[in-house]
Amino acid sequence: MAFELPKLPYSIDALAPKISKETLEFHHGKHHNAYVTRLNELLPSSRFANVSSLDQIVKEAEPGVLFNQAAQHWNHSFYWKSLTPKGGGEARGPVADAIKKAFGDFGTFKQKFTEAAAGHFGSGWAWLVRDKDGSVKVVATHDAGCPIRDGQKPLVTCDVWEHAYYIDYRNARPKYIEAWWELVNWEFANENL
Repeated sequence: MAFELPKLPYSIDALAPKISKETLEFHHGKHHNAYVTRLNELLPSSRFANVSSLDQIVKEAEPGVLFNQAAQHWNHSFYWKSLTPKGGGEARGPVADAIKKAFGDFGTFKQKFTEAAAGHFGSGWAWLVRDKDGSVKVVATHDAGCPIRDGQKPLVTCDVWEHAYYIDYRNARPKYIEAWWELVNWEFANENL
């Protein structure tokens, strides 16, 4: 089963100026596409050759090259949906209630998420997840780490690999995270909750 690069859920310039067309051309069109291409090259000689579920591969693959490609494909596919040109602001709906229950208020949650994203050393991801007990929490994963491996349900994510922001923000990850807050897709988070 060959996997495909998903189309962006918005036009390539829809997130500008927060995330530029050029960033999306490289991040989606080159980086994400490379993960999909490499995954498809590795699958035929793996035990997942006939598996069509990306979730299954991410959950079951041993750490290493195949896992990295599958998880990066999964994470990036999820990330594109975590953004929307009409996003941002405070969480709404059931996810807002879950955030209030877990963190007390949106401001505290936003601070903890921002700290996880900005303070993560090296490449990785910041996530809002629903944990196994039903509560929501902030987690950070390193490199291709994906919360579904730990039985958690991702709600939204922020990619903190440099390729997500370097064209627009150079080494200023905190500026990129500020922009991410103006694009976060709370409707998608509610669908996932």
